[in-house]
Order: sequence, then C-alpha cells, then structure tokens
Amino acid sequence: MATKTGHGTFLSTGAVGLMTAAAVVTSLRGLPLLAKEEMTMFVYLAFTIIFYLIPASLISAELGGAYADRPGGIYNWVGEAFGTRWGFLAIWLQWIQNVVWYPVALTFGAAAIAYTLGRPSLAANGAYVGIFCIVAYWLSTWVVLKGVAVFARIASWTFVIGTIIPGVALLVLFGYWVATGHSLGWEHLTDSALSDNGQARFWPQIHGFGTIAFLAGIVLLFAGVEVQAVHVTEMHRPSRGYPAAIGLGALISVLIFALGALPVAAILPYEKISLQSGVFDTFSAVITDIWHLPWLVSVLSLLVGIGAISGVLAWLGSPSRGLLATAHGGELPPVLKAKNSHGMPTHILLIQGIIVTVMSCFYFVIPNVSVAFFLISAMTIGLYLIAYMLMYAAAIRLRYSMPALPRPFKIPGGFIGMWLAAGVGFVGVFFSFIVSFFPPDQLPVGSPAMYVGLVFFGIVLFAGIPMIIHHFRRRNWVTEGEPVPPST
Repeated sequence: MATKTGHGTFLSTGAVGLMTAAAVVTSLRGLPLLAKEEMTMFVYLAFTIIFYLIPASLISAELGGAYADRPGGIYNWVGEAFGTRWGFLAIWLQWIQNVVWYPVALTFGAAAIAYTLGRPSLAANGAYVGIFCIVAYWLSTWVVLKGVAVFARIASWTFVIGTIIPGVALLVLFGYWVATGHSLGWEHLTDSALSDNGQARFWPQIHGFGTIAFLAGIVLLFAGVEVQAVHVTEMHRPSRGYPAAIGLGALISVLIFALGALPVAAILPYEKISLQSGVFDTFSAVITDIWHLPWLVSVLSLLVGIGAISGVLAWLGSPSRGLLATAHGGELPPVLKAKNSHGMPTHILLIQGIIVTVMSCFYFVIPNVSVAFFLISAMTIGLYLIAYMLMYAAAIRLRYSMPALPRPFKIPGGFIGMWLAAGVGFVGVFFSFIVSFFPPDQLPVGSPAMYVGLVFFGIVLFAGIPMIIHHFRRRNWVTEGEPVPPST
C-alpha cells in the first residue's frame, strides 16, 4: 500500500484509491435510493461521476497540495481567492452539512435495529426514529470525545463488519434469486417514468424537476471524495498517480453502490422499496420468507446498524476540528476554542449535538419517515453544493491571482484544463442544487409548497449564520500569537 524510495515512504495509487472509496461508502444507506430508480440508476451514477466525482477530486487535489502545510482546508482555498468572509462560509457549510447529514445516516441505523429486534414496523415510526437518532448521536459523540485514535480504530473495524459483510450477503441473495428463477422486480414495473410496457427503462423519462429530484440524494452518496486530497504530497508522482487513484476509488464506489442496489431492485417490488428499510426488506424477502431463518435477518440487520453508526463516527470528529481552525483565526468566539485532553473541540461538538437533536425532531412532526428522511437529505445536499461552487470558483481565481503558487499536483491543460474541470463541476453542482428544491415525484410529500419552503428556509438559515458571525466578529477573538485575518 506504500512504497519506499531513497526519498522516503510514499502512498501508492492503490492505497489512495481504497481510502477514497472508504471515505465515500460509509454505509449501505444509499442502496434503496438508487434501487428506487431501477435501471435508470446507471444514468444518475454516470452524471454523478462526470459532473461531481471527477471534478471535485481533481480540484481538491490541486488546492489540497498547494496548501498542504496549512490547516483549514477549504477555508484557506476560498479565503485566499475571495477573502476570509467567503472562506469562513465555505468551511462552515462543509461542517454544517455534515451536522444536518447525521440524522439521515442514523435513520438508516434506526431501521437496522428495528429489524434486529424483529419489529420492522418501527422503521416507519417517526417517534422511534427520532429518539434513536438523538440517543445514538450523543453516544457517538461520547466515543469521539475519547480522541482520534479511539474513534478512528472503531470506525475502521465497524466499516468492514457493518458495510462489507452485509454487502456481500446482498450479492449472495441476488445470485440465489436469479439462479432459482424468481421474477426480477424491474420486469413488472407499472410506473411509466421507469418502464415501457412493464420493461425497465435505461434512460429516465423527464417531465419536470420532480422526476429527477433523487439526483440530489444520489450526488450526496459520493460526499467525501475530496478528503483524500491531503495525501497528494505523500504520493511519489502525484501528477499521474492521483488521477489514477481517483479513478480507482470512483470505480470501487460505483461498483459497491450499483451492485448493492441491484439486489434491492431485483428482489423487492418497486412499490415496496422504502428509502430507510429497503435493505432489510430485501434480506427478509429471501432469508425469512423463503429460507425461514429470521434470526439471520436480525444478525445482518445488526451488522448494518453498526455500519451506519460507523459512518457517523468516521465523520463526527474531522469537520468539527476543521471548524476549530477557523476559531483560532478569529472567525468564532473564544468559547468555541475549547478542547479536551484528547484535542477534541468540546464546545463545537456540544453545539453540533444540539443542532442534530433539533433536526431529528422532524421525525416527530412529519408522518411519513421517508419524506422526512429525504427532506433532511435535500437540505444537506443544498448546503454541501454551495461550498463546492465556492471551491470551483476559487480554483479558477487562484490560477490567475497566484500563478507562482507551488502545486505538487496541477490539473493539466493550463487555464483551459482548469476552466474545463472547474466549469464542468460548477455546472453539475449548480444543476443538482436547483433540483434539490423540488419534491420528488416518487414520494408522497403532501404540500409541495411546504416541502420547498422548509428546504429553502433550512439552507438560508444555515448559510446565513456564518455571514452574521463574520460581520460581528471581533479582533480580540484571534488566538494570541496568530495574525489577524484580513477584513473583506
């Protein structure tokens, strides 16, 4: 995984590729979302790879390498290009989108535990899901407060136990289903947007943004591909190795999602694919209904639940520590600089937990858990994509304003190459951002106006907070001995 040369130890292409895949595939929660698109899922995956996965990886590789010696990540990238106001907005959005995402990931864990207990109906019970999200999140926070060494080790092992093993089990069930001559789910579709005379479409029938609203959620599945850009300087030949590593990571991620979604789409009838319990319903359709081994469903469901919590652990500490770097730069009040003996930002994690608790309360007031699940996802992707639009714009600006900046990895093709990579990425995320405001035709959202209003209000609220904080920040917030960030 790493090679030694006369100049030191370098990460191999394979190592970075596998780390990229691991950062993306944090659990199996996205499989029902893809399965809900049946065979058109491959078009959505292709869109995500071309317009999000590849541009995000290349741009973050160039910027990550250029600022590898400075903490803060996207805060520095955007701040150097447009000023600290926008840099703070970018890092805040990267942090807050993770905070809003946690209830989405834990909803999947709630469904897993419901099936573990032999009470699958609980997966659709808003009160149970909301309470589970709140309790599981605070327990995860307690683990993270033990330090990076502890939660990183736990997250690594639980990823294998809770994602890889259940994923292989789904493939085994799919093989059995096909080998025994069972009817495939996509052979009997009645939804005209997904089928032609009962046969699955391979190209989506688009008659409005609501038809492709799941696109935003599918893009969100690949969140995290940019985090491995920090390893650009640790590769022997990053100009060649990093693009190859991203290609490998993308291929592995797509294969896991696609091969995992196929069993769900094949075994379950379309109308029975639930966003939060589709994986467990797939287990039950074969293991319980045919093999009569309900205990095995409980075991696999428990593993998947562990995997869902593993995804939360993998992300819980890192974004909050990134925000901590901005606190030392004077963007946040001194009270948020507090750390425990393990170096974890205690007060930021506390505020993070309060926000997650409030977001989890959506499950108490929205009757349909799938709608609440997707509503929170839409808010998450909207916030995430704003940060990416800022990142793409910053990459172009820095090529002109700081042409002499050392870049261990540089997107080939000069300015044209940069405009192409950043331009394609910007168009992709902007289109996905617009789509995220439209309620999906596949879900009973009730009032479309209320759905759009909640998504809009959530995005404006969470994006507006850092602008207000930046406006009222004080110079004495800067840590002693550090330079005062420039005003904008």
